[in-house]
Amino acid sequence: MSGAVRTYPGGWHAVADFLVAAGVDTVFGLPSDDLLLLAAVRDHGLRMVLCRDQRNAAFAATGYALQSGRPAVLAVGKGPAVTNALTGLLEASCSAAPVLVLAAGTAARARGTAAFQELDQLSVVRPLVGWAERVDHPDRVPGAVERAWTAAVAGRPGPVYLELPDHLGTAPVERVLPWSSPAEVSAAFRFEPASAAVAALRAARRPVLLVGGGARHRNGDRRVERLADRTGAAVFTTASGRGTVDEAHPRFLGLSGLYLRPAAEKVWHDADLVVALGSRLEETAVFGAGVPTVLQVNIDAGDLSASFPGPRVVGDVGAVVAALDEVAGGAAVEPEWGERVDAARAELDAEARTAAGPGGPPVARLLAALDRALPADRVLVQENGLTDMWSYLFPYLPCRAGAGSIVPSEQTSLGFGAAAATGVAIAAPGRRVVAFVGDGAFALTSADLVTGHRERTGVLYVVLCNGGYGWLQSQADQRGLERDRFGFVTDAGPPPAPADPTVHRATLDPRADAAPVLAAALAACAQGRTSVVYVPVDLTDAPPGLSEVDGDFPAPRPEGDHDRTPRNGERA
Repeated sequence: MSGAVRTYPGGWHAVADFLVAAGVDTVFGLPSDDLLLLAAVRDHGLRMVLCRDQRNAAFAATGYALQSGRPAVLAVGKGPAVTNALTGLLEASCSAAPVLVLAAGTAARARGTAAFQELDQLSVVRPLVGWAERVDHPDRVPGAVERAWTAAVAGRPGPVYLELPDHLGTAPVERVLPWSSPAEVSAAFRFEPASAAVAALRAARRPVLLVGGGARHRNGDRRVERLADRTGAAVFTTASGRGTVDEAHPRFLGLSGLYLRPAAEKVWHDADLVVALGSRLEETAVFGAGVPTVLQVNIDAGDLSASFPGPRVVGDVGAVVAALDEVAGGAAVEPEWGERVDAARAELDAEARTAAGPGGPPVARLLAALDRALPADRVLVQENGLTDMWSYLFPYLPCRAGAGSIVPSEQTSLGFGAAAATGVAIAAPGRRVVAFVGDGAFALTSADLVTGHRERTGVLYVVLCNGGYGWLQSQADQRGLERDRFGFVTDAGPPPAPADPTVHRATLDPRADAAPVLAAALAACAQGRTSVVYVPVDLTDAPPGLSEVDGDFPAPRPEGDHDRTPRNGERA
C-alpha cells in the first residue's frame, strides 16, 4: 500500500484511510453513539452495513469473510456493545474467519472512575481472538491497524481486535510513513525424500480424503479432485468443508462424522488411511469414526489433533495437496476399493431419488425442489437445528461445481446462519443465497431483515417452522418432560405475514408442489428483495437417525455394528 503522508482529524479517519488502501469496501456493525466512525466511513467512501444487533453484525461479517476469503471489518461501540458481539467472535474464531474488530473504548483519563460503559474489554475479548490491542496515543494508530490486519490473515486466519478509546475520536493522527504493502505469505511446499506423509499415502490400500474448512478457497483448480483420481481415494468433507470440492465427482460420498450416511459409512470404516485436509478433526467431524491412521495437513500446528496416529504436515493446504499429487505415484490401492466407492455412491444417489419421490419425507422433497429451482452457483447458508439438518445429508441438496456452502462452526451458535446470509450475499453479488434455517434461529435474526432490505441482498430464507427449538423439545419428549412445564415449541405454526412491502413472504406446504411458491420467492429475490418462505414441519420430520438423540449426539452404535440397517433413532 502507498499514499501521501498526511494528518487525519481523528483515529477513525486514519483507520478508514487504511481500510481503503487495503482494498476494503464494506464495514459491518453498529457504531458508538458519537458516530465519529460514520463520518470517517462517509468521507472515505466505504459502505457501512448498519445492523440492528451487534451479534448479527458479527455473524454477517463472519459470513462475508468465509464466503470471500478476505478479511471482514466489524465496528462496534464499547461495553455491552462488545459483549453483545462475543458470540460472533466465538464463531469467527472456530471458523477461522479473518475478522478485524474495531471497538470504541473508555477514554484514558476516565478509566477507573466508573465511567459510562467502562469495561476491561481487552480481558473480555482476548480468549476469542488471535491478537488484541488498545491504542492510547494517536501516533500509534497507523502502526496498530497495520499489525491488526496482518494478524488477521497470517498463519491460521481468525478474528483480531483493535480498540480506539474515545479520546482518539477527535485527536489528530499523523501518519509519517506510507501505508505498508500487504505481508506476503509463501504458499510453496516441497516434501523431503524421506517424508512419512508420502510413505503413508503410497502405502495406503483403501484411502479416504477428508476435506475440512481449512481447504476453503484452496481448491480453485480442482487439485483435491485430481488427487482423488490419482490415488483412488473416496472423498468426504466436514460440514465446514462443503463447497470446496465438486459433489458431482463420482468418488464424493458426503459429509463425515455426525452426518455420515449408512452407504458411505461402510467405506469410511474400512479405510486404512484418512488424509485430513484443513480439518481440526473436531468431534462432529469424526463422531463414531474409530481410530484410523490419519495424515493431517493444516496451516497451523495448533490445529493438528493429538487423538489420531499418523504423520502430520504443517503448510498451506492447497500447496500441500499439489505436492502430494506430484508424489502420489506408485500407490497400492486395492482394485476393488474403487468398485466399493462406486457402489456406495450409487446407493446414496438412489436413496435420495427415492426420498424425493411421491410419499418421501417432506423435507427431502423440499430440498429436491430447491435443487431444481436454484441456479447452479447458489450459496447455501445453514443452521444446525433438528429439522434443517436435512440439508447436511448428501445428496439431498448437493454443492456441485460453482455452488457454495456456509455453515456454523462446531459451536453451532443459534442464529449464525440466518444472520451470516447477509454478509454472504454482500460477498457474492449476483449469486443467489438461500438460508435454510429453523424458526427458532430465524426469530433471533429477524430484527435485521430491514438490513437485508436496505442492502438489497435478495436473500431467500427457507424457514422450517416446528414452533421453536425442536432439538431441545425432541430430547424433552424422550425423557417424558411435560410440555406445559418444559416446553420449547408451540403449536402456533408460522407467524402471520405482515403487510410489509419490503419483504416477500409466503407459506409452503412441504407435501404440496413447491415449484410455484419457490418461483415467486426467487423472482422477488432477483429484484433485491428479501424473501421468506415459511414451511410448517413436525418434530417427526427430523433427518433419519436424528429423530432420537442422546444429549448433543445420537447414541453410538456398538463396535463393528456399522453394516446393519439402523433402527429408528440410531445414527444414520
